[in-house]
Amino acid sequence: MRNEILEYFRKANGQFVSGEQISKDLNVSRTAIWKHIKILKSRGYIFESSTRKGYRLIYEPDLLTPLEIESVLHTKNFGRHIVYMESTASTNEVAKELARKGAEEGTIVVAEEQRSGRGRLQRGFYSPFAKGIWFSLILRPDFFPMEASKSTLLAAVGVCRAVRSLGLPNAAIKWPNDIMVNGRKLVGILTELSASMEKIDYIIMGIGINTGMERADFPEAFREGATSFRAEGVHVSRKTLLAAGLSELEKEYAVAETEGFARVLDNWRNLSCTLGQNVRVVLGTNSYTGKAVDIDKDGCLLVDTGNEVNQVIAGDVSIRPAE
Repeated sequence: MRNEILEYFRKANGQFVSGEQISKDLNVSRTAIWKHIKILKSRGYIFESSTRKGYRLIYEPDLLTPLEIESVLHTKNFGRHIVYMESTASTNEVAKELARKGAEEGTIVVAEEQRSGRGRLQRGFYSPFAKGIWFSLILRPDFFPMEASKSTLLAAVGVCRAVRSLGLPNAAIKWPNDIMVNGRKLVGILTELSASMEKIDYIIMGIGINTGMERADFPEAFREGATSFRAEGVHVSRKTLLAAGLSELEKEYAVAETEGFARVLDNWRNLSCTLGQNVRVVLGTNSYTGKAVDIDKDGCLLVDTGNEVNQVIAGDVSIRPAE
């Protein structure tokens, strides 16, 4: 009912509506309306009240509360169960604990900030309060464990499409799953797995999207290599972006579940900024350079060094500037 009441105020476009009118239109008691408004106020919504005129909504917070997410969500399963936290060390850690306890597929853990966010290769991920989208998605796929590594490419495809649709059409994927804009990282993805030899127990997709940071807001260590919607001159609604991301992820996941990963990998190729580029591959203390020519059926990067074509399963791949 709280969603219906909030939507009622939104449709009023800042005009006063009486408790009596809301009660009549929504078939709910005036006492219940008052209680719901009180809860909405505690979550950052601001209402003006008048003895004669009723109430009007004058401010909505830019928070990713379940109420806000549900108001724009158009998925079947993804995001239909939301665990919301103002602050946590890592949404992936919370999601893994929930998955171990049986949380259903499509559950998301959303936090306004992460105190110890991390990405691939154990790198830190800066996740300040309400200046990005920091969430983890629980999956319980039917495909075999040997296919699981390709889910990280699937995640990149879904999120990249959402980012492109909301004002950054030149966003592209750097192998395997960083989403870049103008040479800087906008999105980080960390996919984690629990499985036996025969069956996947769960996959956690941890996704961080920078939205509200100015360039100067980033810690010095990230400043040169990171960007955000705001730093690129684009205003985006966080809840709209999260809903779009979940919708695109659900579509790609459905393809993988029903058809396999071939089409997902083709979609990745079409969104890639790595293929066709000269790259440097670093794995431990070893490194080499070459041209990224393709990905194989397992999602591994194929790099032509001039002498041979190497299969890159893991490691750090950077795009080299044109000489």
